[in-house]
Amino acid sequence: MRIGILALQGAFAEHRSMLEGLGADCVEIRQRADLMGNLDALVLPGGESTVMRKLLTELKLLYPIKKSIEDGMPVMGTCAGLILLAEHVAGGEPCFGTMPVTVRRNAYGRQLGSFQTAGDMKGIGQFPMTFIRAPYIEEVCGDVEILSVIGGKIVAARYGSQLGLAFHPELTGNPELHRYFIEEICGR
Repeated sequence: MRIGILALQGAFAEHRSMLEGLGADCVEIRQRADLMGNLDALVLPGGESTVMRKLLTELKLLYPIKKSIEDGMPVMGTCAGLILLAEHVAGGEPCFGTMPVTVRRNAYGRQLGSFQTAGDMKGIGQFPMTFIRAPYIEEVCGDVEILSVIGGKIVAARYGSQLGLAFHPELTGNPELHRYFIEEICGR
């Protein structure tokens, strides 16, 4: 399985390490030519969503990635990656807009509001979660499946082949969520 990881900023190296540990072949996406290989899935890591949207536009990556997602390519968006997928962003502009959810950016406050916890994740069970200047999902529409709720806030959801996470599974040392992405979302 060949997975493209958006490598403009954020914890893309940690995602790569986790996925390669599960046997995936990973390609870091930094320019349009990196999309030309046969990719089976995409990962949109954390980072700063406004900067990422700007870079995606400048590097002419926004449209081809959006089209791939709309055409059904499996994608996992973590933290800022979830914001990029969201159809609506409270107090901000949507980017890809492929997942029918409304997210709130920096919902837990600034860097000092970052925290770790564990919570139930549908299909996995208890899972450690690291929230860094994290969003949460305020509202889901249509066929979006809620996978995890922490403190009354939706922090994980699935819409077809899109997995949106408000937290950073790549920073936990636990590969089960990446395994879930490969096996359940990508069907491998």
